[in-house]
Amino acid sequence: MMTNFVDALRAADLQVSPAETLDAMEAADLVGFGDRALLKDTLALSLAKTPDEKQSFDEAFDRFFSFETMENATGQSAEDGEDQEQQEAGDGSQDADGEDSGEGDGDEADAEGESDASESASASGGQPSGSGEGGATDKPQSGDVNDTEYEDANLNQTLMEMLEAGDRTSLSMAIARAGEQVGIRNIRFFTQRGLYGRRIMERIGLQEITDQIIEAERAEGVGGPQVKALKGMREMLRQDVDDYVERNLQLHAQNEGKRLREEVLESVRLTNVDIRDFKMMQQLVRKMSKKLVSVHSRRKKKARRGHLDVRRTIRHNIAFDGLMFDTHWKRRKVDKPDVMAICDVSGSVATVSRFLLMFLYSLGEVLPNVRSFAFSGHLGEVTNLFETLDLEQAIPLIQRDYGGGSTDYGASLQDFSNLALNDIDNKTTVILMGDARSNFSNPRADIMKLIYQRARRVIILNPEPEGIWGTGDSEMLKLKPFCHKAQTCGSLKDLERVVDDILRTAV
Repeated sequence: MMTNFVDALRAADLQVSPAETLDAMEAADLVGFGDRALLKDTLALSLAKTPDEKQSFDEAFDRFFSFETMENATGQSAEDGEDQEQQEAGDGSQDADGEDSGEGDGDEADAEGESDASESASASGGQPSGSGEGGATDKPQSGDVNDTEYEDANLNQTLMEMLEAGDRTSLSMAIARAGEQVGIRNIRFFTQRGLYGRRIMERIGLQEITDQIIEAERAEGVGGPQVKALKGMREMLRQDVDDYVERNLQLHAQNEGKRLREEVLESVRLTNVDIRDFKMMQQLVRKMSKKLVSVHSRRKKKARRGHLDVRRTIRHNIAFDGLMFDTHWKRRKVDKPDVMAICDVSGSVATVSRFLLMFLYSLGEVLPNVRSFAFSGHLGEVTNLFETLDLEQAIPLIQRDYGGGSTDYGASLQDFSNLALNDIDNKTTVILMGDARSNFSNPRADIMKLIYQRARRVIILNPEPEGIWGTGDSEMLKLKPFCHKAQTCGSLKDLERVVDDILRTAV
């Protein structure tokens, strides 16, 4: 049950790790499932980490455990049914052992039982409800659920009893059982509602009801009272099944459309992104950054630990007969890279630079030393804006101050040389984001050469396809010799690969 609940939480866009799942399972074992509020609060402590996640958790919990009270009610009904059966058995035989009641009394009890069975069969359209083949006394135990034909027969019989009695609680539980058997947890799109609804109806016994309606129409006509009653039962069943499928669609697929949209936005060219998608793109950048932080934090920890120092380990464990209780490692210092991002914020590539800066500044845990520069006609350092303002506030200011004017790579690289060239060393990675279109002005490749000679790595990211590099006013072919890597970078996926590569080479 808990693993299914965790799947529902992940479908609601909650990030739940395997360790958190184990914690939740242990907590559920401790508090039990009897107190709904206590269980909800306990699981929330393990699985919801932010106020937004707490809200999503509450909604998913209420949907997933909507049958908890029904299970309790069903269990009580089962006990009441057993008590009633015992009482009826006592009425049929005064002596519990059955030896002193006499043969005549036993025959009389059997006759009464057969009469009751006949009356029940007549009321349910000819389907017996007592003991016998497919009857209630032949219900399979939990270990027999794989016997499909036998189980279907039992479900059909039980279904008619529930419909005739109007037992909505037991009916809901039967629908839930059929839903599990047809894989309702795999529902993802609203167009699948009819498919799963039909499968559940067939599984729970729709054909049996349909057959009884046909028999009743032959006996009474289309407008007969039994026909109307059976059609009303079928409509009640269909409504309950539709409601159940709808709840599961909300539980398991509420964010499926969002995930599909995110997959599209990951690959779409950033220059083609609509303004209305910027908010989702920003959320997507944060999610990607969080994943990169998680991966590379583990890599740094492992790299910092180093390799096992066999000699020192053996020497310090001589007292333990060579058993390695005290391990020693060849530790090495892992320097976090210094990154300088030079971003063209002119109209043609401003969107790409925007998301590159968002990426870099969302990785503060593994990239704490980031300096950023923006340019079009001239260049200036904007690091302080990101240190004092949120990303959403800083980027519009950068575009306002540096985004106007005709693009001039030569003048901008000269400004960069004056500001930061002396700060570049063999730990510095320099990223130049731009299309290298300098309006036919001198691109100052000589300054790029100086940067290339000083830096650990120089990476040029161009949002244009490689086939048009060097065409028109593009100076890409003049700058490319003075970089360690030049590649097309036009989507979030491309940016993620670039940042991942920077982090990998830093370890």
